[in-house]
Amino acid sequence: MPSTGDTTNIQQGAAPLAPSKPETPGSTGFAKLRLHVANIYRLFLKELSSIRSDPIVLAVIAYTFTISVYAVATGASTEAKNLSIGIVDEDHSDLSRRIADGFTRPTFQPAVQISAAEIDAAMNSQRFIFIVEIPPRFQSDILSGRQPTVQIDIDATAVAQAFNGKTYIQNVILNYVAESMTGREGSGDFVKKIVTRIWFNPNSNSSWFSSVMSVLSQITLLTVVLTGAALIRESEQGTVDHLLVMPVIPVEIMLSKVLANGIVILLAAELSMIFVVRWWLQVPIAGSALLFLFGSIIYMLAVAALGIALATLTSTMAQFGLLVGPVLLILMLLSGATTPMESMPVWLQYLMSAISPMPHFVVFAQDTLFRGAGLPIVRPQLLAMAALASIYFGYALYRFRHAMANA
Repeated sequence: MPSTGDTTNIQQGAAPLAPSKPETPGSTGFAKLRLHVANIYRLFLKELSSIRSDPIVLAVIAYTFTISVYAVATGASTEAKNLSIGIVDEDHSDLSRRIADGFTRPTFQPAVQISAAEIDAAMNSQRFIFIVEIPPRFQSDILSGRQPTVQIDIDATAVAQAFNGKTYIQNVILNYVAESMTGREGSGDFVKKIVTRIWFNPNSNSSWFSSVMSVLSQITLLTVVLTGAALIRESEQGTVDHLLVMPVIPVEIMLSKVLANGIVILLAAELSMIFVVRWWLQVPIAGSALLFLFGSIIYMLAVAALGIALATLTSTMAQFGLLVGPVLLILMLLSGATTPMESMPVWLQYLMSAISPMPHFVVFAQDTLFRGAGLPIVRPQLLAMAALASIYFGYALYRFRHAMANA
């Protein structure tokens, strides 16, 4: 009876299997890459399923990119519209009637003729915001070279409307006086005027600006909050232990969360730009939608990494909310989306451009969507966002690995 060693020798001496191809370094690297991509894809599907099964998150995304954008664009208008105005015409000349007819919609309501005795009662009852008093012999004094005075009574309790409306009224009066003096002797002081041409937003409609800036702000807010919350949810629900025993690495988990939440948010943002900004608010978009989408992807990677980094500094959703609130508030207020960067101190402009991707994203979006700029013009902003995205992502990955190791 052969010994155990003999049996082993017989087995080893059997006919060899078909030789397999030797693994080369290139094929091994490609196989590892395929494995990483497969892991990211499966984790990506898991994140999408988690988002789909959370109706509150879906409702927040839908509201943020529809009703919220519309409310910001139309509810906080800075220009004067539909102003009530009364006219005290004591001249009853052709010029005074033309001035009264010059206050037209949408800036003004139709001018109402009242008497001088009604002024105090009309202002006290808030019937009018403005009352224009045209004195007797107004047209004849203008034609004879004298300088008559037109009095404008203003209800200054409506501060923004009072300031803007006063400028409009002055322009209307000066324009009609200049027209009446055209071609007459001594009319040089009246016909000389500055002609202003406004590019990209000829009517200075604030909703054109605020609607687009609102979409940018919502991309920032939701990307930071949802990616950070997705990470904390794993810890609070105990599923992080499942991830630790799976054959996945931290960068795969991070990328799956960034891609899943980022794709959902960018899809919602693009639909908002099409149906809310363009169709509902009638805002003309001059630039390339594909270029804007490309820049948004780079920006989304940066702010998603920021959300994960902030999440690794906290252990509960409440702590994350307390931390992310002031961070987002500072980023948005100092980004140029609500107030121009030029109004800030120079040192603060350089600081925000160095640490935050949002100022670069705001400039990129304005150049692309409003001015129709192409890739050569917005390349500096894209490179700046890509550099900050790599720094944020590297720091977030370091923090995430540290958090996974201590879990």
